[in-house]
Amino acid sequence: MKAIVTGHTRGLGQAMAAALLGRGIPVLGLARSECPELAGQFPELLQQAMVDLADPDALGAWLNGDVLDTYLAGTTSLLLINNAGMLGPVAPLGRQEGDALVHAVNLNVTAPLLLSDALARQYPGPLRIAHISSGAGRSAFAGWSIYGASKAALDHHARCAAADCLSRLRICSIAPGVIDTDMQATIRRTPAEDFPLLDRFLALKHQGELASPADAAERMVRHLLSEDFGKEAVADLRSLPTA
Repeated sequence: MKAIVTGHTRGLGQAMAAALLGRGIPVLGLARSECPELAGQFPELLQQAMVDLADPDALGAWLNGDVLDTYLAGTTSLLLINNAGMLGPVAPLGRQEGDALVHAVNLNVTAPLLLSDALARQYPGPLRIAHISSGAGRSAFAGWSIYGASKAALDHHARCAAADCLSRLRICSIAPGVIDTDMQATIRRTPAEDFPLLDRFLALKHQGELASPADAAERMVRHLLSEDFGKEAVADLRSLPTA
């Protein structure tokens, strides 16, 4: 097996890449920058490509290049983890900046869909696709209409792709729970007038209720590699038996 992980340079993405590499699974990391920590730990197994995933033209050009075809050569099975994402403009309607909105949708939705389609087309073997989703795509949070809509899009993409009944494809959109990452820090800096639930997220941090990226990544990778992966098109990591 080989894996492709987007947003592998920090947080949950870095931790999932490390969990895969630690199992001897080669990883191709896609992000705007490289991760020196992973490169130092796993020089033989990690390959990195600097791609602006929020730029559909740049991503399309990379997909049409030689790097992906070379990486896929000889692969017996493939795992794609669409992890890269951003909180996006956190504000009610009427205060969401257009450029930030487009950037968020391109990163959170367009890039995962482009990558999923490209790999399903270019790689003929067994393919597992994991969208990293969020509870925000399944419950309404004031101020999070862009983030919530983008995660709901991933959920429904997985449902529809599963309905295609491609025998070699397993796909699932998985919410990992609340994790102590840079995104949580960004949430805690959001003005209360833009995000009425701010106190709830401050309490999660102060009460020690955030999972560590390493723990969440280990549970996530165990599930992604298990026989149970893909039995449900939409799932929550915290309720999965193999996690």
